[in-house]
Amino acid sequence: MVYATPEAIRELTVAVDQEGNKLLVEAYKNMHGGHPVEVASRFLKARENDVSRALQMILDSLQWRIIDDIDNVLSRPIEPKDTYDAIRESIPIGMTGFCRKGRPVFVIGVGSNGLDKFPPHMYVQSHIQINEYRDKVILPNSSRRMGYFVGTCLKIFDMTNLRISTLSDIKILSLIATIDDLNYPEKTDTYYIANAPYIFQACWRVVRPLLHERTKRKVHVLSGCGREELLKVMDENVLPDFCRSDIKLEDRKTESCFSPSHPFHEEMWNYMKQEASKLKCVASSTKKTSHTAVPLPREEEFRSSQSTCHHFADNVVREVTCSSHG
Repeated sequence: MVYATPEAIRELTVAVDQEGNKLLVEAYKNMHGGHPVEVASRFLKARENDVSRALQMILDSLQWRIIDDIDNVLSRPIEPKDTYDAIRESIPIGMTGFCRKGRPVFVIGVGSNGLDKFPPHMYVQSHIQINEYRDKVILPNSSRRMGYFVGTCLKIFDMTNLRISTLSDIKILSLIATIDDLNYPEKTDTYYIANAPYIFQACWRVVRPLLHERTKRKVHVLSGCGREELLKVMDENVLPDFCRSDIKLEDRKTESCFSPSHPFHEEMWNYMKQEASKLKCVASSTKKTSHTAVPLPREEEFRSSQSTCHHFADNVVREVTCSSHG
């Protein structure tokens, strides 16, 4: 396992602080939120403790944040609310609570994706907003509650209803994965795979060799819904609805963390509306616009990743076909 050494952390932190561009310096302060050592450590881990590569990665990420005005993305809610809710329903993601170490637990309904209802940039913007809300609101609140720094999360991927047709959404999914890899590295401690059908095993045989070793170590394929293993790190009330014995089958849809009416989504929406109101007041006093669209990531940043994903999809189809005839 690659660790960020104290010497590398110090060297990287000094190198970023010495950047003369005021916009970069301000963007870096907003990025680390008072925890530059922890941010330096994450980027170093993502670049094998190589200071020069980690520095370039941070600078590229800061440029992305400046160009796309990411620091204000939470002040640009996707409106109207019905559209926001529809996006949430077509790319199911939610938060069920916190593990015993204070890390937020996110659940993603991989098998229930329907990423053909809106333009790709709307899904991308929504995903970035969840990332920023996690980093600016959820994690700092958890750190205060726990009494120590909490900077990562856990993710549970629900593979229920996963089909080969899910791979048709590979372009958007690769966009989202590229954004996370380049700008939010090492933010997830463990990826739990729940309710994995046969097709997932075929996918996993193809994709596993392509993953970095540190990523492979983070992936835990659970038996069934994984209730017993998940209970080792979180309380029952934090389990996703498909794992909880205290929720009746007929009540799971209304209790689901994927529902737009779930407290996580309601609180995030209210927060964004408040931020939009604040920015509108500032904009009216400075004669600047209060909303800026979040464009798609630069083509060169995800072209190779997208090509890999399409190659992966072709291999999965081949794997499933061969297995079904074997």
